[in-house]
Amino acid sequence: MDKQAVKALTDVDIDRIVEMAWEDRTTFDTIYDQFGISESEVIKIIRKSMKRSSFLMWRERVSGRKTKHAKTSEAQRFHCSQQDKFKSH
Repeated sequence: MDKQAVKALTDVDIDRIVEMAWEDRTTFDTIYDQFGISESEVIKIIRKSMKRSSFLMWRERVSGRKTKHAKTSEAQRFHCSQQDKFKSH
């Protein structure tokens, strides 16, 4: 996704991305599947959306965490039918 597309995200999209990124068992791949943004773009959104101290705490927590990457995650996720209700595309 290019910078124009990231700018096109709605406030609801950004809130949902932040929420998903904060969840330990939601992978960056899941966020990519739903919103088309890469891990590095998610990190940029989180950095802009949170206070510095909150961002640093989140970043330390997810760095190297297997559950944030689908290829290494053993986490099984339940997918609620309401989860995509805010999906913009």
